Amino acid sequence: MPVEISLDTICLPSSDIVAREIEGEIIIVPVVSGIGDMEDELFSLNETGKTIWDKLDGKKKLGDVVIELKKEFNDPGGEIEKDVIGLVSELLKRKILVEIRC
Repeated sequence: MPVEISLDTICLPSSDIVAREIEGEIIIVPVVSGIGDMEDELFSLNETGKTIWDKLDGKKKLGDVVIELKKEFNDPGGEIEKDVIGLVSELLKRKILVEIRC
């Protein structure tokens, strides 16, 4: 089932995971069952994912994250918004992120 999110969505890392930076990547390890992929106990984020992850603090709307990233990086084709929405949707589906309800 797809996760419905918008640029008004606010997320933060789940308390059911541990995330560590190792050699420029974020490695996410579930501390309870039912998180992530059954075949894959570890989940890693590349440099792009790490940059997005670092901004998901439970206070900023995804739209604010997109604005911050657009200030930091050249975004000629609107890829930043697609990347943020895509990554957050996947991480919510895997229960690595949780949505903050206002």
